[in-house]
Amino acid sequence: MGKPTGFMEFQRQSEAHLPVAERLKDYREFTLHLTDEQARIQGARCMDCGVPFCNNGCPVNNIIPDWNDLTYHGNWREALEVLHSTNNFPELTGRICPAPCEAACTLNINCDAVGIKSIEHFLIDKGGENGWVTPQLAAQKTGKKVAVVGSGPAGLAAAQQLARAGHAVTVFEKNSRIGGLLRYGIPDFKLDKNLLDWRMAQLQAEGVSFQTSVFVGKEAPCKGVANDAQKTVAPDELLKKFDAVILAGGSEQPRDLPVPGRELGGVHFALEFLIPQNKEVAGDGKNPINAKGKHVVVIGGGDTGSDCVGTSNRHGAASVTQIEVMPRPPEQEDKPLVWPYWPNKLRTSSSHEEGCTRDWAIATKEFAGSNGKVEKIRAVRVAWNDGKMSEIAGSEFELKADLVFLAMGFTHPLQPVLDAFGVEKDGRGNVKAATEGAGCYKTSANKVFAAGDMRRGQSLVVWAIREGRQCARAVDEFLMGSSVLPR
Repeated sequence: MGKPTGFMEFQRQSEAHLPVAERLKDYREFTLHLTDEQARIQGARCMDCGVPFCNNGCPVNNIIPDWNDLTYHGNWREALEVLHSTNNFPELTGRICPAPCEAACTLNINCDAVGIKSIEHFLIDKGGENGWVTPQLAAQKTGKKVAVVGSGPAGLAAAQQLARAGHAVTVFEKNSRIGGLLRYGIPDFKLDKNLLDWRMAQLQAEGVSFQTSVFVGKEAPCKGVANDAQKTVAPDELLKKFDAVILAGGSEQPRDLPVPGRELGGVHFALEFLIPQNKEVAGDGKNPINAKGKHVVVIGGGDTGSDCVGTSNRHGAASVTQIEVMPRPPEQEDKPLVWPYWPNKLRTSSSHEEGCTRDWAIATKEFAGSNGKVEKIRAVRVAWNDGKMSEIAGSEFELKADLVFLAMGFTHPLQPVLDAFGVEKDGRGNVKAATEGAGCYKTSANKVFAAGDMRRGQSLVVWAIREGRQCARAVDEFLMGSSVLPR
């Protein structure tokens, strides 16, 4: 805990943002981490709650009260060490995690939660500024080799843990740079990609090897999935060269909207817009989709849709509208009913604040246009009763749309990859593997394990890190008979 009376003395303070007019000029991060004194005050608010629900609200089980207390006392480096003991990449979670730990904070029952995420952001940035994040080399090598397919948070977490256990780890990535959807799916204004390069350098110093532009499988990825591969490696080849293989790719197959007019030009999956933009910012070529002066409609109310909103505004779109088929969430959750669980409530992102019209309970019926280009969306309002949707008679309307981005989530990982390895799948098309007990994270195929989105489906970066860490321990046990790696 922090100061015994701190939660009564101090108010929650949010991180500062650059003004909208300034941040729309480029793709740089605009969220400023706390000052030393602000961090101390936030740490002071951590109360002596007896049972810290935040620990279990956090998927990686961060030891939050401990590093809050250390932060309050100004022991920044020790606080970062405690944070790193459960979380390989706080520079990611401190920026892009929605912070389920804060929803579970005991103070959140009838007050504003401790700013846990902002403290995490502060600590890792403090560590970077002072050179406290250094390679942790294995005491001895095991002689075992592990291949990790996918370089997102699950793959990188597994790779780092296994390298620290002394195994020789090679990460395979089908795109030209490391990071998976961290690199290509999340805009730079939310996550500076220099952070990925910084952490990648640490992993390389710890012994992790990276092979980019390599697709592992037999068939090429499906439409709507980024693929820069210059080389294909068959699963049989990996299984011959490595003692274990971890499938840790993302859930990349986007959910489509098969309505009349879907084939019109200007209707794109969200990542067909976001990935080329990230590549343009990195200097890897021009984004072929330009929203400047156009009326943009984003279909889907989640984070990916929000990223399309922020990117469209930076292009200089004439207007941006985001629609969602689900009903509008309540402004404030019923805390006695839902605490300490993640609540359903209206969430307004920084991208929405930059300019966006939002609407809910809308079903798209048709994309219409001329000369092969979309010009408008025909839609209808819907009502939800007992979980069932029905159209409201007479509520049909049209939206002007020069560009439409489909941001309705992802259905499952790439099936050609899973089929090439011959692993058993669950009913949703994910790899079937348990997370507890003997043989956890192991698939039906010999020597093949799975973690992250490939096993659990589309999820949060913090869940991917958790599964990568736990899978690494399972692989270490498989190879060595026992493991000292934490779960």
